[in-house]
Amino acid sequence: MRFTSEQRLDDGALEREFTLGEVPGVLWTPASAPAPLILIGHNGGLHKRLPRLVARARHYAAEYGFAVAGIDAPGHGDRPRSAVDEQARADLRRAMEAGEPVDEIVDAFIVPLVERAVPEWRTTLDALLSLPEIGGPVGYDGMTAIGIRLAVVEPRISAAVFFGQGFVPDTLREEARQVTIPLQFLMQWDDEGMERQPVLDLFDAFGTKEKTLHANLGGHAGTPWFEVDDAARFFARHLK
Repeated sequence: MRFTSEQRLDDGALEREFTLGEVPGVLWTPASAPAPLILIGHNGGLHKRLPRLVARARHYAAEYGFAVAGIDAPGHGDRPRSAVDEQARADLRRAMEAGEPVDEIVDAFIVPLVERAVPEWRTTLDALLSLPEIGGPVGYDGMTAIGIRLAVVEPRISAAVFFGQGFVPDTLREEARQVTIPLQFLMQWDDEGMERQPVLDLFDAFGTKEKTLHANLGGHAGTPWFEVDDAARFFARHLK
């Protein structure tokens, strides 16, 4: 892991960008150390520095004393998109606009993304936990498809917050039954691109005995800010 920038923020958190091989990332650490760690993920082609993700990470660090790390998934943010990535996104947009089934397209796009991203997250976690300012335990907050696989294969993940409106292929829905860590699951009741029932079915499929569904009115990007504090309190119960 090589740090490429460092900035002390007004809220007291230290923000550092890093690279690990070809993977770019950013780490926020609170003034107190060592701190438990939250991995913050994203999807949909988004950047690790999307303003609402940065605000969430800084709030976790400054107000609740967590270390927070985000990386750009393959084909996301600062990482190059292959012709296959671009075609899959175009096919998905076209099918959604036409009201056509998207299951096969989602499988072809999301499954390879998960298979590439999860090993990168595990390698990043190895590097992060070697830093003296990070002491564990570890939580995950972000994309459900990646989070399901990560929760199944990575024993160092102790709790997770999933945003339920992302596409989750059938194979990963089956894997959800193996997720046994404490889970908080967010959904937007009026999401423009996702029907409610598949999201509710996925929540029901998780194998954990400690899971909570938070459903809010509004569209895909309308998750209310108070959910950040609710998530932070959830992580505090399980990571501190």
